[in-house]
Amino acid sequence: MRSVGTLTRADLAETINRKMGLSRAESLELVEAVLNKMADALESGENVKISGFGSFILRDKRERVGRNPKTGVEVPITPRRVMTFRASQLLKDRIAKAG
Repeated sequence: MRSVGTLTRADLAETINRKMGLSRAESLELVEAVLNKMADALESGENVKISGFGSFILRDKRERVGRNPKTGVEVPITPRRVMTFRASQLLKDRIAKAG
């Protein structure tokens, strides 16, 4: 796995392959299944919490009035659902130690 850059699905599958002994195809299938389960839960309006890592939280934002910063013209911002990520304290501590 790379120490710098972006962690990919293939990187996760490779780690599962090495640590668990599953084939590359089975490892990738496992990664896909976990990500699909998370996406399905979020799509159906559920928050996703991974203990020791963090939470993916859905919020419904109401309609509001925004302003174009260049012209100052008011523009309505439509209501929408957004997802945020909140890191667990364990993850925050681990990142702080690494930096």
